[in-house]
Amino acid sequence: MASIGSVGLWIWFTVFILILLALDLGFFHREAKEVRVREALLWSLIWISLALLFNAFIYFWFGPRPALEFLTGYIIEKSLSVDNLFVFIVLFSYFCVPKNLHHRVLFWGILAALVMRAGFIAMGAALVHSFGWMLYLFGAFLVFTGIKLFFQDEIEVHPERNWIVKLYQRFVPAVSSYHEHHFMILKDGKWFATPLLLVLVVINITDIIFAVDSIPAIFAITTDPFIVYTSNIFAILGLRALYFLLAGMIGKFHYLKIGLAIVLIFIGTKMLIVKWFPIPIVYSLLFVVSVIALSILVSLLKPKKELNL
Repeated sequence: MASIGSVGLWIWFTVFILILLALDLGFFHREAKEVRVREALLWSLIWISLALLFNAFIYFWFGPRPALEFLTGYIIEKSLSVDNLFVFIVLFSYFCVPKNLHHRVLFWGILAALVMRAGFIAMGAALVHSFGWMLYLFGAFLVFTGIKLFFQDEIEVHPERNWIVKLYQRFVPAVSSYHEHHFMILKDGKWFATPLLLVLVVINITDIIFAVDSIPAIFAITTDPFIVYTSNIFAILGLRALYFLLAGMIGKFHYLKIGLAIVLIFIGTKMLIVKWFPIPIVYSLLFVVSVIALSILVSLLKPKKELNL
């Protein structure tokens, strides 16, 4: 039986994901169009089902512990990705991106995220393997991030202040209007970037920022690079469908930020005390699911207008 980190398994998983992405863009979403709620719900169920089927594969092939690690990591990454959705909504509004182009930007953004997160995870795994104390550093960082998120009133996004965006606008030849689904256009024999390319750049910068928080979080559950990577990938693969499903509802989950902050503090604390008081994975899973579910439930039961927030 192949080991959980075998080269063959990595190749098989990468090919599988590339096939899914090719089908997604090349067949199901070949034309740029606005994704409706019903379609978004269907695709959300498909991506979640694929993640659960993969979890079942890990269970039957490698045993219950890796499967539990994958499921816990997947739920954590899926929960933390909700903040990404809020930022995406703000960015698309700020850049006045037509609704029929949202899916295309998110698709190519996620494709870039596959590569970037692989690099982050490889680096993180190497650091943890070579320097055991890095787990404590990750833990302290997550506790700090959780406390900061807990007391943060609103998530503010100011793309115009980002130095990369300023460099882009200064040095990249660009046109000011959108040209259908094109990131680049040929004009007078020269290539020019459309605003859609700038949006894609900002989306990728945003993913890097969120990866700094989310990837250390899963190292509290497992240090196996394959489990860390696959749970990350399945979480962000379903992010586009979740965006279209929750775009009009995301503001209602005002307590979710507090729930995510508690989860980050818990995970960070788990990493800090693991040497003296290791917390079983099943308890971590139950805690994360309970906190996220409770924060969503309370948000729905006590709308913002009733709280005068």
